[in-house]
Amino acid sequence: MDHLFTPFRIKGCELKNRIVMPGLASFLIEDDGSITERTIEHYRLRAAGGPAMVIMEACAVSPEGIVSPHQARIYDDRFIDGLSKIARTMKEEGAVPAVQIHHGGRQTSVKVIKRKPVAPSPLPCPAIRGEVEPLSTEEIKELIVKFGDAAERAVDAGFELIEIHGAHGYLVNQFLSRFSNIRRDEYGGDIEGRTRFAKEIVLEIRRRIGEHLPISFKISAQEFVKHGLTVEESIEILNILVEAGVDAIQVSAGNDATPEWICQPMFMEKACLAESAGKIREVLKIPVMAVGRINDPLIADRLIAQEKADLICIGRGLLADPRLPIKAMEGRLDDIRSCIACNTCMESIFRRGRVECLVNPMLGREKEMAFHPAREKKKVMVIGGGPGGLNVAWVAAKRGHEVYLYEKAPVLGGQLVFGSATEFKKEILNLIRFQKRQVERFGVNIQINHEATVETVKALNPDVVILATGSLPAYPSVEGIQGSNVVTFMEVLNGREPEKAETVVIGGGPTGCEVALHLAEHGSPVTIVEMLPKLGMRLESMTRKIFLQKLKENGVKVITEAKLLRVAENGVILEGKEGGETFIGAERVVIAAGNRPDNRLYEQIKALGYEIHQIGDCLEPRSAKAAIYEGAVLGRTI
Repeated sequence: MDHLFTPFRIKGCELKNRIVMPGLASFLIEDDGSITERTIEHYRLRAAGGPAMVIMEACAVSPEGIVSPHQARIYDDRFIDGLSKIARTMKEEGAVPAVQIHHGGRQTSVKVIKRKPVAPSPLPCPAIRGEVEPLSTEEIKELIVKFGDAAERAVDAGFELIEIHGAHGYLVNQFLSRFSNIRRDEYGGDIEGRTRFAKEIVLEIRRRIGEHLPISFKISAQEFVKHGLTVEESIEILNILVEAGVDAIQVSAGNDATPEWICQPMFMEKACLAESAGKIREVLKIPVMAVGRINDPLIADRLIAQEKADLICIGRGLLADPRLPIKAMEGRLDDIRSCIACNTCMESIFRRGRVECLVNPMLGREKEMAFHPAREKKKVMVIGGGPGGLNVAWVAAKRGHEVYLYEKAPVLGGQLVFGSATEFKKEILNLIRFQKRQVERFGVNIQINHEATVETVKALNPDVVILATGSLPAYPSVEGIQGSNVVTFMEVLNGREPEKAETVVIGGGPTGCEVALHLAEHGSPVTIVEMLPKLGMRLESMTRKIFLQKLKENGVKVITEAKLLRVAENGVILEGKEGGETFIGAERVVIAAGNRPDNRLYEQIKALGYEIHQIGDCLEPRSAKAAIYEGAVLGRTI
């Protein structure tokens, strides 16, 4: 990688390489805005992993600009001390400390800020909805001063680059775009008017911090909505801002109506925003940061070589593996725990109020889940080579235990193997590859094609047995379910080209949707039957949005609120919400109606007196994230 690890300069800011961690919400901020040791450790690990610069997550410049109780804040001097600890830690670990300043505008709620959200115009946020309060000219001027105050505090805290968050549907973006700004005064109308708020913020910050520190501006160069920003319009906006004092641009995309472009799921192409970054760089001639599904150092290096960008923002990639830059620089690409763009990080924020990662269970728990050598070396037997079994095996082995892993299939990976069969989920193979590399690296004794039995356990005579045998497909108890036309999702997701056949998929959860899309993309007419009112309810929201679009594009028919009554030789008989029977013709019926635990060995092994633990689906069918997390926790405690 001849380009990614070359030095660079933004104004007087010296960068040791071209990797930047962009501002990402950590949800490790207390409700009162205070910084804790967990917050500092989160940033310490990312800075220590080798990026040239780390941009601290969006810090609110005003109380009504907060979008979450867990957002960082910079609107009062009392926050400087905590922020300075983060800046100092970043610098001590070798990264340039930077910070993003931000106002949510209409993209917040009364529940969070205890008042109506403010906005350029009386247009509510399309995602949150609810009334908003248009800003007066006087209030706009006050906010500009608050951005300047925030920048001064950032400098006092020790940050060496200030980034203005002008993207993703937040307040500055709301002013820039005709999608959200219908003002008729000097802060609306044409491009010059809509850019005035951002321009005056830049001028105010430059006046307050002087000429020596660089200012970056993050823009959604494309919003993918009617009247939204385009690359061409964004170039006009950025020309104004560069003249006002902006030194670097981070080119992102999306707004509150198109969040899938903010945090792109695995359906989207890697580096999907690089072309727009390249167009902007070519015209503006100032440093440009590219962002958007760049989780591969080789792709990052290529973007620099192709002059699409000067700097590469790797966000989720550094959540998944904080040491990605160092591993890439050392050529240890197989040891990188790659982000798979599953958007678990986003889903966990919205559903659990904290950031979590499917592939990295340590995220947000860095101190609690630190590695410690085992006090007593034990012989550990792991039965099952799926995500949970692999994770517990290598974690225990890394701590010094003697670990034996038994897997009845010819390959490791468990249900991740089936999960990676579709074209749009190939990146799961990276997770399997990483887990396999770790069990090999730490000396786990691996036995594939070997179904463990009670006799196997007796022969090995381990100190600890860990059951990670996963789950089995759950069949509905209906007539005809054993027919030759009935198959499981595992028989479809077998890595081979599926035969074209008129198909009914029973189950519209994540797996059913995946199977249906996979078959439809390979030419089969497909109908999904789901008992609930909607499909894919357990899918992360951005992934679900794209999934449903793709199902529609591929002609997949959907029947909801329907129950399977019988399977016939030529189709299925359903019972609808209102009762009555409906026949749907099909040559193939795929069962994707959930799983049941495969815990057949548990009681037998327990009866022999061995210490035994269960993790993952063999305890209760759940997600790969749960299995990996449980494996990580158990591996640290045995």
